[in-house]
Amino acid sequence: MEKKLIIECLCALEKEMNISFPDLYVKFLSEEVQDIEPYELINEREEYIYIYNINNIQERNNVYNIQDFEPDYFLIGQDGDIGYFIYVRKNNESNYIYSLDLGALGSLEMDKEATNIYNLGKHVQ
Repeated sequence: MEKKLIIECLCALEKEMNISFPDLYVKFLSEEVQDIEPYELINEREEYIYIYNINNIQERNNVYNIQDFEPDYFLIGQDGDIGYFIYVRKNNESNYIYSLDLGALGSLEMDKEATNIYNLGKHVQ
């Protein structure tokens, strides 16, 4: 899928959900992930993180009812029961990536995993 179409889809999703994606996430999704499935990263702890592509992000957030439990966050990937999130409130300039066990949504504070999506891990070829 072309970068322009991915950005248009993300803009439409922002309007529909009244959220704002961090710029680096938009760049990463539109230039790196696109519609590749699976798109996997491996982090410093040698854990594999599946990053959702443009075709899966909204559906995965709906399946786990993310906005019901964590309305300021958006699920972007997963490693088993661990979800990876970005902060999506308006006027947000944070590019941090957070993690939390999906069973603990709304009850525990999220852990900071990386300063941005590019620092979360290396792409697995």
